Order: sequence, then structure tokens, then C-alpha cells
Amino acid sequence: MTSSPPRPRDNMWSASYDIIIVGAGVAGSALAHALSAASIERGRPLRICLLERSLAEPDRIVGELLQPGGIMALKNLGLETCVEGIDAVPTYGYCVMLGGNPVHIPYPDGYEGCAFHHGRFIQALRAKAKEANCVEVVEATVSELIECPLSGRILGVRATRKEEGAVEREAFFADLTVVADGCFSNFRSQVMGKAAIQPVLKSHFVGLVLEDAQLPIPKHGTVMLVEGYGPVLSYQIGTHDTRVLVDVKNPVPSDLKGHILNNIIPQLPAALHQPARKALENDRLRRMPNSLLPASEQGKQTKEGVLLLGDSWNMRHPLTGGGMTVAFNDVVLLRDMLLDVKNLADWSEVKPVLHRWHWARKPLSSTVNILSVALYDLFGAHDPLLEVLRTGCFKYFELGGNCVREPVTLLAAIEQAPFMLFRHFFTVAFYSIWVLFTHPRQVGVVDGKPILRRPRPDEYPFLAFKSLQVFWTACVVFMPLLWTELRP
Repeated sequence: MTSSPPRPRDNMWSASYDIIIVGAGVAGSALAHALSAASIERGRPLRICLLERSLAEPDRIVGELLQPGGIMALKNLGLETCVEGIDAVPTYGYCVMLGGNPVHIPYPDGYEGCAFHHGRFIQALRAKAKEANCVEVVEATVSELIECPLSGRILGVRATRKEEGAVEREAFFADLTVVADGCFSNFRSQVMGKAAIQPVLKSHFVGLVLEDAQLPIPKHGTVMLVEGYGPVLSYQIGTHDTRVLVDVKNPVPSDLKGHILNNIIPQLPAALHQPARKALENDRLRRMPNSLLPASEQGKQTKEGVLLLGDSWNMRHPLTGGGMTVAFNDVVLLRDMLLDVKNLADWSEVKPVLHRWHWARKPLSSTVNILSVALYDLFGAHDPLLEVLRTGCFKYFELGGNCVREPVTLLAAIEQAPFMLFRHFFTVAFYSIWVLFTHPRQVGVVDGKPILRRPRPDEYPFLAFKSLQVFWTACVVFMPLLWTELRP
């Protein structure tokens, strides 16, 4: 690891750095700033190149909610000012709605999250990276990883700058290359090699921005459980703007606007009907895939000289808004570990760091990842057994107290405890069975009004059998997720 300051390119054909970061999104920009600041503080400044295809403000429908755990990581990285001056809105918790009934799930102890327009936040992160000493931000399209023909080690990248007369496929060399090019990564398979896992598509989010809409509980993320379809997520991202994300499963309807207008909007709170219809009329619908990608350990079967970071390596369902929080926490850990490496070009030093990083991130990343998928499976339930669990989960939250406080500390990434999540998930499963036996349920409709009745004793044998099915379903949902996250 050299202590010399950054130097200009020796010629138009190549440049050399300590670290190259591909992708100036959430993870890449944060890592560039963090490594620069911390390495200078230690008196061993790193030469860093941050490559990004386009430095124009991105326009995306996800990455707009940062949980309190993400705010804490942002402060650790010295990037807390990035949520200032972008018309960000503080968030104080969640509201979950089922059948028109809301349950309040506040963050505990004064913790706050933050919601904002994604593009404005990214531009603020990039500005911090540009201001950092020893960081060169280059607008260029990376076309390939440079691989040593003898050892197979990644030596850098080839990229074409976005400027007139730029050299095509210019070589950028580095002791270590970090690929943080997002969910549609071009280099994931090449880096991971035999350890590569293909992302699994769960559904799509279709995004709308509502103008001057009133949420059931202001400045709270709102999860609306609609009958027969996936959940609808909403939160305020600006003074006048409220994001609505409609979950759509495959196959995606050919007439998305018609689907949302006829099937989704009528089930939303009345205050959102008119703003949502107006947004449908005036805006184009944008869609993002919701994919799952477990994190395989890097350094064992993966390419030498390179690592993946952010969504290029690990993805979870965005329902719980945990993606950026995991990314920032990953950067905090990776920053501190990489700075202890004396020679980044020595893979025998870097490899054990990747092993420690993989397991050090597990308490938070596995908690967020498991919770996101488990909640989505419950909240997007079409299966009768999952619907029992969904109803039980909602009524569990209605109990308040620790039934809300501990789960929301996990969702907010304040606590990093997969086995606390295990305890609450199966407590919900048993409570769902209790609800099945004791709570009134709809048995018919008279004059347009639902008729509710508690189960009769003669129904208990059937409910006992159904209870076994419900518990088995809970195991099928949760245990594979736990194993995927915590297996060696």
C-alpha cells in the first residue's frame, strides 16, 4: 500500500491506482469517500479511481428509504450531510394496513429514518467522493475486467471515457478492483466463477409519485395489504412527493395502468385515490425487478484481485427498505478491514480479510435479508395457509409492546440479531394458530355486510389439522432462508 499522492495518468492509454471502484452508486461512492478519508487519517493515503458510466442524476423508483441503522452507518462514514439539502423527509416508523385497519409500528427511543428522491441522494454521495482527496472520479463505461493470462488475476479494467475524442477501451490498473455496478451487474459471473449464484426474481415494483398525498400516518412508511395481490408500499420522499410502489407478480399484466386503476387503487385508503389516479394519467409507469441474491463468500473460488460490493453481490426484497442500510454497513466493515492490509496487491493478505468481512456482516445482513423475504411471503400471500400467518402477524403487531418494539428494531437495523427474528417469527406462527381458534372470522355476507363468527367446538379437529399445516408452512418459509444466510 503506497503513501504517495495521486498522480496524473502517464499517458492516454493507462492509469494506475491502489483501488479501482466500478460504479458510483450507493456503495461505490460511499467506499471511495470512506477509504480516502480513513487512509489519509492513518497517514497512508490510497490512490482511488471511481468509474461511473453516467454522472447525470439517476432516476430510479427504489433506494429512497434509509432505515435508522443506515443513518447510523452514514454517520460512521462521515456522510450524514448527504441527506441535507435534498428535501429529504424524516421517517418515524411504519403503518401496516389490513382490511382498512391501520396498526402503528413506531421506531423506538427517538430513532429516525429518512426518505428522499434517490437521484438527489446519489448526487450528494458522488459530490462527497469528488471532494475527497486521492479520489479521481471518471465518467466512463467499463467494458471488461483485465485478466492476467497466466494467473487469472484481475489487474484492472478497460473503459471508455465519456468525452469527445476519448481513447476506446483505455486501461485502468489497480492492486484491487471493487465491482459495485448494481443489480444488473455485468461482471458478477466473471468475478464469482464457480461460486456464482443466479438472482431469483420474486416480483416487480411498479412506481408512482403522488403529489400532495396524505398518508394514514404522516412521515411513516406505509405497507398496505391488498386482497388478492401483492403489498403496496408508500412513503413521503419530498415536501410534495409521495412514492407508491405496487408489487406485481409474474406474469406482469399487459395493461399495467388498467391493473392498478381497477384492482389496486380501490383497495387503498380513500385519501390516496385521487392523487393515484392523477399520477396514472400524467406519469409513465416505471418498473424494477425485486430479485433475491444470497451472498456467497468471496476469496475462495472467486477471482483474485477483485471483489463484489452492494447489489452486484447481495440482494434482498426491497419491501423493508433495507438494501442501502446493508450496503453502508458493508462499507463500514470493509473500509476498516482493507486499511489493515499492508499490500493490496498481495492476495494472500486480502483473501482472509474477505473471509472476516463475510462473517462480520452476517448479523446485520442476514437479519435484514431474512426479514425482507419472510415478510414479503406473508404480506403477498395468496395461499390460505400464508394468509393465516399474515392475519396472525397483523394481530401480533396490534398487541403492541415488545410485539412491536423488538420486530421494528430488527426491521430498522437497530438490532442485529437473526435469532431474535427467529423467536418472533415462530411466536407469530403460534399466535396465528391461537387466532385461528379464538378470533371471529367471516362466514358470509348479508346485505353487503360481512358476518363474523368464532369457530365452533365441532370445527376444532379440522382447525387442529390446519394448525399443523400452518406451522409447517412457517417452517418452509423461514428455515431455508435462515440456512441460506448462515450456512458456511
